[in-house]
Amino acid sequence: MNNPMRDDQITTDPSKPAQRMRAGSQRLAAFPWVIAGLALLVMPYVFTDNSAITIMNQMAITIIFALAYNMLLGQGGMLSFGHAVYAGVGGFACMHVMSNTDFFSMLPLPVLPIFGGLFGMGLAMIIGSFSTRSAGTVFAMISLGVGELIAACSVIIVAFFGGEEGVSGDRTYGLPFFGIEFLQQIEVYYLIAFWLMLSALLMYLFSRTPIGRMANAVRDNPERAEFLGYSSRWVRYYSFIFSGFFAGIAGGLFAINYEIVTEENLNTASSGVILLVTFLGGVGFFFGPIIGAIAFTLLQTVLSLQTDLWAFYAGVLFLATVMFFPGGLAGLLMMHVPAIRMGKASKLVVPYIITLIPALIGILGLSALVEMTFHARHSSVGDEEMTVFWTTFDSHDVLPWAIAIGVTVVAFGVMRMMLPTLRAAWAEANTSTKGGAA
Repeated sequence: MNNPMRDDQITTDPSKPAQRMRAGSQRLAAFPWVIAGLALLVMPYVFTDNSAITIMNQMAITIIFALAYNMLLGQGGMLSFGHAVYAGVGGFACMHVMSNTDFFSMLPLPVLPIFGGLFGMGLAMIIGSFSTRSAGTVFAMISLGVGELIAACSVIIVAFFGGEEGVSGDRTYGLPFFGIEFLQQIEVYYLIAFWLMLSALLMYLFSRTPIGRMANAVRDNPERAEFLGYSSRWVRYYSFIFSGFFAGIAGGLFAINYEIVTEENLNTASSGVILLVTFLGGVGFFFGPIIGAIAFTLLQTVLSLQTDLWAFYAGVLFLATVMFFPGGLAGLLMMHVPAIRMGKASKLVVPYIITLIPALIGILGLSALVEMTFHARHSSVGDEEMTVFWTTFDSHDVLPWAIAIGVTVVAFGVMRMMLPTLRAAWAEANTSTKGGAA
């Protein structure tokens, strides 16, 4: 006997508007994933240099790690100061598998990150059994203590962590995968890209499961979730161990890419970096950590080639984001959705141009002053020449300082004059023609 309800779930009748809408929403939901997959496929053909491929590998690993971290912070409301230990332990586990040549020679390299994920998840099951009993400050302090404890163990338990020198291995000893021995960096890129797509998709699907939905409820109002019959502790625990699994995957991919893992992979500084990356991108959106990982990796790799002060600029960017855009870069983008839906986004183009160009010039002028101050204070005796923005000058001369100060003051002054125009355009673009704000 036919089941009408089952038939309705499987097929789409074009004559029924509800089914057309459902099919359309599914295609719309799949569209970003298809675009992302195609972009990952063609990127090595656009950026062919090995250094660029290495940067993209690092970017992809950071994205997986940041998405895993956001399962705690964004979905579950658990602020962790020691999440790098799960990625680091996963990386060390994979490195030991690579070092066991007899076993590794029977194992295809693409399977190796699973070992990192399982070790990360195993450690998360142990730590989460007592740390997820409560959230807030208690959880944050426990995570900090665990992070410091395991980082200290890395120089004590030398057999596993390798001491200060870490553990190294050779990925090419693994069983060839369809003839691929992963000798070339581009082969490693596609392996990491595969795991990036798979991990991101699984984490996105997790956010759509009942546990993922309840994690949001526990984050917002744990007492009400308990009143509805859900255990806040168990919801946090499950989110924690899944996050540990994907953090371990990221650690395993790091081991494959760099073939060495050290104490730096699991210390507090690494945990702080992933917190910065996630906040920078935006914890309130699934794709926020992706944006944060891309932006931070570019700052870390590209900007660090130009200046020694890249970490200072990254810190300033993080501080400005937290103060002025709490939703992160993703939240900044999503602010424009109402204006786009109402077809009024074009009204913002000119106000943005006349406001942001002076702001950009002012930021560049301020950066020049910072670089000149750093050079004047730390250069050796007699080394008075420096180059900023492709211009070489004497950092001890008054004229460059006067120009930099003048440009900065004038640019920020013009930006301040344009702000009322931008505010008025923003209000108009976000006001419905029916009279209410969007």
